[in-house]
Amino acid sequence: MTNQNNQPQKKEIKIADNIPGAEYSNAMQVNHNKDEFQLVFLNIFGGSGRVAGKIVTSPGHYKRMIMAMQDNLNKYEDNFGEIKEASAPEKEIGFK
Repeated sequence: MTNQNNQPQKKEIKIADNIPGAEYSNAMQVNHNKDEFQLVFLNIFGGSGRVAGKIVTSPGHYKRMIMAMQDNLNKYEDNFGEIKEASAPEKEIGFK
């Protein structure tokens, strides 16, 4: 959106009151269909775990998120050195 002078308008984003803080995730599952990507963030501990969050988004926004994450990863490694990839879970993760 632009204003009368053809300048971009600043958008304000409100954080919902029911989101008090961050959730920790140490695993993620990704699924997709033609119209959307589903990202399920998990917190695995011991022999169990829980869903920490779920995001459903369009393919175009998913691609923008990947590019933003890659950009941030590159900046992080430029500042702090290469990150070693975490090992995969030892067994299949399922849902109840």
